[in-house]
Amino acid sequence: MRNFDIQTNTDEYLSCNKYEVDESNAHIELVDNPSDEEFDKLILVCPAALYKRDEEGNKSFDYAGCLECGTCRIVARDTILSKWENPQPTMGVEYRYG
Repeated sequence: MRNFDIQTNTDEYLSCNKYEVDESNAHIELVDNPSDEEFDKLILVCPAALYKRDEEGNKSFDYAGCLECGTCRIVARDTILSKWENPQPTMGVEYRYG
């Protein structure tokens, strides 16, 4: 059996992606005043780290770097997401490798 010593830097791979942000039509929207418990779930599961809290506990969210994986849709669609849809054609993430 071979022992592979491969280390992947996810940030490095994500930085290769290209984004066309549709600023007139957000494809993900949150309800007003999302619950802390549900928001914290999204902080934990979002691979693009779009859901954040600052040092004072204030919540922030930005759909612009979305990987369109749908994880937040699965975790929170019926709780704090008021909208989740695929971006319009030619918008969103364009994956690039190396």
